[in-house]
Amino acid sequence: MFTGIITALGTIREARGSDHIHAVIAAPFDPATIAIGASIACSGVCLTVVDKGGAAGDAWFAVDISGETIARTVPERWALGATLNLEPALKLGDELGGHIVTGHVDGVGQIVSLTPAGDSTRILIAAPADLAPYIAEKGSITVDGISLTVNDIADQADGSTHFALNIIPHTAKVTTAGQWVAGAAVNLEIDVLARYLKRMQALKG
Repeated sequence: MFTGIITALGTIREARGSDHIHAVIAAPFDPATIAIGASIACSGVCLTVVDKGGAAGDAWFAVDISGETIARTVPERWALGATLNLEPALKLGDELGGHIVTGHVDGVGQIVSLTPAGDSTRILIAAPADLAPYIAEKGSITVDGISLTVNDIADQADGSTHFALNIIPHTAKVTTAGQWVAGAAVNLEIDVLARYLKRMQALKG
């Protein structure tokens, strides 16, 4: 379980395979605090640490990315040199600063536009039709692992939806949100509560 509060940026320094990728990710962690078998969210994807090394502040950890994960996420996230938002799994007693995040990506969205809004940036993202019912104004959503609040939504004729977010300067600086451009693809995870409510509603119907 995660909160969507990014703690560091990592870089893929090795990526082997295509249908199944073994990746080595460089990160400013202390390897002594990383356990083999631990979960780390990488741009919103919960991955298991299978190896580790390096020194404090200059660590690396290795993960295996299955074909299922590759198919459901943005493929470019797993390319050599890609920058990832990193968040270790939540520990008992940690502050829940964002919202409950599972690290299971539900689909891929596309950035429609970026517009200055004071010191912040308004980001408009297109979400596919199968995710549209789960996205609500003032609800939570995870974009590339970042816990964000939906400002407003605009449903489209094809069943998809456009939702808007505000990215403050701090978030842009400490996450990959500062690198987003129009047309880029992003990993989306809907609010887990919305998922259960939708299922309950369907059973009632």
